[in-house]
Amino acid sequence: MSGWGTKSWNWLTGIMLAAALCLPACLNAQAPRATPDSNPLTQLNANENTYETQQKILNHDLGDPKEEKAFKALQTANEPAKKIKLGQDFINKYPSSVHLEAVYQTIAGAYYEQQDLPNFYNYADQGISHFPDDVSLLAMTGWVIPRAYNHDDPDADKKLDKAETYEKHAIDVMKTLQKPPGVSDQAFDQYKLQETVTVQSALGLIYFRRENYDDSVKELQQATQGATNPDPTDLLVLGADYHNLSQYKEAADAFNRCAQIAGNLQATCKQNADDATKLAGQAK
Repeated sequence: MSGWGTKSWNWLTGIMLAAALCLPACLNAQAPRATPDSNPLTQLNANENTYETQQKILNHDLGDPKEEKAFKALQTANEPAKKIKLGQDFINKYPSSVHLEAVYQTIAGAYYEQQDLPNFYNYADQGISHFPDDVSLLAMTGWVIPRAYNHDDPDADKKLDKAETYEKHAIDVMKTLQKPPGVSDQAFDQYKLQETVTVQSALGLIYFRRENYDDSVKELQQATQGATNPDPTDLLVLGADYHNLSQYKEAADAFNRCAQIAGNLQATCKQNADDATKLAGQAK
């Protein structure tokens, strides 16, 4: 596909993605990816922290019981605003706590729930600065950036570069990641699988934004293949990749998979599937 046709499709896709990808509330509705405060790593951290607390008890060195009470209150809080307040208070009072990594995840996740991306990025980056190998924050932050992408942002390319750096570091960390004490093999494997899918999804979007459709296809194929509950956004972008590569049958297949998933992308994917099917017929 060349000339005006390609530009027209890219423009159309940009319109669809602006509606489908930019708002965190919309993302939560579409994707199976958990927010940072509810993902498996937080549970792994909680399990590991519980183990450490148990060891302290055995060693008669429990530490500050007020700290444990404050962390428990944060874990059981339901409202994003309350999580943020409790989390910020915790960081100020207990800056050396063993729970600090999970607290940064929780605050970032709460801002994400509130659709407050500037503060999400702020606390995610703070968490990463303190814990540079935090796979969850690395993967999630790099996953959000290309979905909130604004072509008119003068730093748009730098942000995509940052997202790619985060995702590739997450991959490197997972290669040597050790299972925390008290965590089952099954839970640990599930955590690594989810984070791997998040990385693939993020890279697929990053490459799509750069119009590197071949690499985007490779990542999104891996993110969606065999998935029981694939992210419809990934399928939408995968279809767009194939369309831009003039592989209309494959585009129709991806759009059709997306159209089977209830949500705000369903009608768009159905229309694109019909259009791609027509183009596939004309290409024969």
